[in-house]
Amino acid sequence: MITRIGNFISWAFLPLFIPVMALALTMYIPSEEKNISHPSLYQLDGDFKHQIIFLFLVFGTLAPGVSFLLMYRRKLISTIEMDDRSERVVPLLIVFSYCSILFLLFSLKAPEGVLPIYIYAIPFAGAILSLIFLFINYWTKISLHAAGGGLMSGYLCAFSAQQLNFNYFLILLSFLISGFIMSARLALNKHTPFQVYLGWVIAFIVTFYCNFYYPFNLF
Repeated sequence: MITRIGNFISWAFLPLFIPVMALALTMYIPSEEKNISHPSLYQLDGDFKHQIIFLFLVFGTLAPGVSFLLMYRRKLISTIEMDDRSERVVPLLIVFSYCSILFLLFSLKAPEGVLPIYIYAIPFAGAILSLIFLFINYWTKISLHAAGGGLMSGYLCAFSAQQLNFNYFLILLSFLISGFIMSARLALNKHTPFQVYLGWVIAFIVTFYCNFYYPFNLF
């Protein structure tokens, strides 16, 4: 029973799903930016929201997901979850590539902060995390599922800090989801507690920083 629940949670909250889920929560639940010069996610046109979600789905979920399935069918990875640490190098590079493409796409098509900063910052954070985890992977099998929970929590905390009105239940929800994810990975014996907590903490810090401080006066 515990194994079934753990597997369900692991598949329901795959890391590739998390950015789209987090973005959708802040797009469709009312909020109001403190800085009125910043475009608001919630106040974007409905059709425009759909287009952005579609791009995140394509580059953040479907493209890397299909790439992993092809790698599995060609026996380049032994399992879809990439249980073998040595098999994670190419998939992490794939995620880095697609996050970079998505970031550059928005930066080139809508430069100088035309869109809400989070649309640029989320893929930027994803690209940075992919590189960080790529290097950590040579040392230990960090939990990418836990990192997904950390990404969601870090993003929502950074987002809420820049809003006049915000439903803070979303932050509680993100921490609950993170807890379920980490408990599931531990129950399935996929990771040690250290690997799980490390993944969550790094993803939280990087995502919070990227979304709270973007554009770092560099772009």
